[in-house]
Amino acid sequence: MNRPLLSAVKSPADIKKMSYADLRLLSEEIRRTIIEVVGSNGGHLSSNLGVVELTIALHRAFDCPRDAFVWDVGHQCYSHKLLTGRYDRFHTIRKRDGLSGFPKKEESPYDVFDTGHSSTSISAAYGLLAARRLAGEPGKVVAIIGDGALTGGMALEALSHAGEDKKDLVVILNDNKMSISPNTGALSQYLSRLTMGVSYQRFRYRFDRAVGDLPLLGPFLSKSINRLKRGLKGLIFKDNLFVDLGFEYVGPLNGHNVEELEKVLRDVRRLDRPVVVHVLTRKGKGYSLAENDPSTFHGIGPFCISDGKVEKFDTLSFTEAFSNALVAQAAKRSDIVAITAAMSKGTGLVPFQHRFPERFFDTGITEQHAVTFAGGLAAGGRKPVVAIYSTFMQRAVDQVIHDVSLQKLPVVFALDRAGAVPDDGETHQGLYDLALFRPVPGLSILTPASAAEMELMLEWALNQENAVIIRYPKGSCPTELPAFSEPLETGRGVFASREGSDVLIACTGGMYADAHEAANLLARSGNPVDVLNLRFAKPVDEAWLVEAAASYRAVVFVEDGIRTGGLAEYLVSVLRQRMPGLLCSALAFDELYYPQGTRAQILASAGLSPAHLADEVRRVRDVLSVENLA
Repeated sequence: MNRPLLSAVKSPADIKKMSYADLRLLSEEIRRTIIEVVGSNGGHLSSNLGVVELTIALHRAFDCPRDAFVWDVGHQCYSHKLLTGRYDRFHTIRKRDGLSGFPKKEESPYDVFDTGHSSTSISAAYGLLAARRLAGEPGKVVAIIGDGALTGGMALEALSHAGEDKKDLVVILNDNKMSISPNTGALSQYLSRLTMGVSYQRFRYRFDRAVGDLPLLGPFLSKSINRLKRGLKGLIFKDNLFVDLGFEYVGPLNGHNVEELEKVLRDVRRLDRPVVVHVLTRKGKGYSLAENDPSTFHGIGPFCISDGKVEKFDTLSFTEAFSNALVAQAAKRSDIVAITAAMSKGTGLVPFQHRFPERFFDTGITEQHAVTFAGGLAAGGRKPVVAIYSTFMQRAVDQVIHDVSLQKLPVVFALDRAGAVPDDGETHQGLYDLALFRPVPGLSILTPASAAEMELMLEWALNQENAVIIRYPKGSCPTELPAFSEPLETGRGVFASREGSDVLIACTGGMYADAHEAANLLARSGNPVDVLNLRFAKPVDEAWLVEAAASYRAVVFVEDGIRTGGLAEYLVSVLRQRMPGLLCSALAFDELYYPQGTRAQILASAGLSPAHLADEVRRVRDVLSVENLA
């Protein structure tokens, strides 16, 4: 790759020496680099292409890391990484031991806060600013948040707090979907620029203070002048939430004009009040396929740059299996509604949306609201199916307990990306849902091992009178077995293979393919093992489990969740109490944050790969052999 300008950038100081003509060329080099690397590695494309000029302007106007940048979600930080000395390693992004696809403190001093979930930046930035001011430390703090992330209630809570406190927080609103109506016309833009100028701010501060100090008339005049200013603002501007919350408002600005942005941001940096800078950008800019279809190219696997095509495999994914099953059920039942929190494509709900638009709800990035909204729908007689990634469902634990399960409302939660999640790192692993939700009274949790089980489990869930979670991994469904089509019996699993062995592997559905491969490894070495697909993580028919384990000398439980408080740990305790002579072990994820890598690499690092499962069976057999000798 010929990148003469970009390859010479070792820190933001280098771009401050460049002319605007060079910066335009640098923007092109950054875009080409991002397109090529994401085309090879996969990643977030549209969002990163949209903020190239904005990122350059930020680094020229501010002094990072003395001035701290907090990127909301973090899926638009690729240009930031390239401008902060990470170009030489950029080709490793999202790979094992490579650069993270998100900001990461341990990776660079220019990353001050780890992000990966939405709507957190303003809270984190304001906290960082408050800490700096308490310590008497200099430097600005800037939160960069997209209009989509601003739909999250947490962002609005933070705006309310920061606006009231009046500290000099800078919020960059990256508006790339026009979801927030901008003020229009040249006069509006001119007034926005004028009212945030340093001289205006100094005059306004001194005038307000002078009026407030006037005896008797001061408070009255101050209130009257404030009402007058609001009235005049109402005539000139549209209603502005940010101003009402206590922020200065600047914009809208052209997010692809470095010179204009830099000029405004330099003035903003001098303000001593909270300010929102409204910037208009185009997602996918510089790559026509992403500009025309930013949703598809938001988060994408490796693709062909010339035509944008992603390699398509013949196997059915668990997401597609869920999508097909839901559409089939909705065709038979008019009471079924589907809900997503801004992830209709990722969760497989687009076919449902097209087929049943009046029964489809996208709440925006509002997992808490989505869950309670589903509770309301259920209370009104509907059958809501809420599709959310496991990692994002963590944000709505209270709502699941208080607004759904406690009230015995029949909401179905489809938790995609459960277990080990490739490429996106610690913030996106779906490891905690089992431990979080298993203690909730009355809540059922199912773990399908195949597309056929997905169909059976969704139908079962829709006929329950309380909440049900169906959790499944990001990956392909395995080859179907007759056992997977056997009717569900509450709390009971099915044998996926039965070779007459004295050792049993019992696994959650997401780990079936790995357990099956481990069984094949053992069979080839003359060391067969049986495999039980548990189906239910809750409830568990303990009497049935004891009966199923009775013909074995050892059982190895395997789950794709955290060990502490998880399913395997519980099942081992059940069998040890009721079958003290049975040798049991539990394989699950340790209490660690697992970094990015392929699913196979993550499982291997957790000791859950097929080879590790086979080794555990061999270890158990060695223990049994020693017991025989004794």
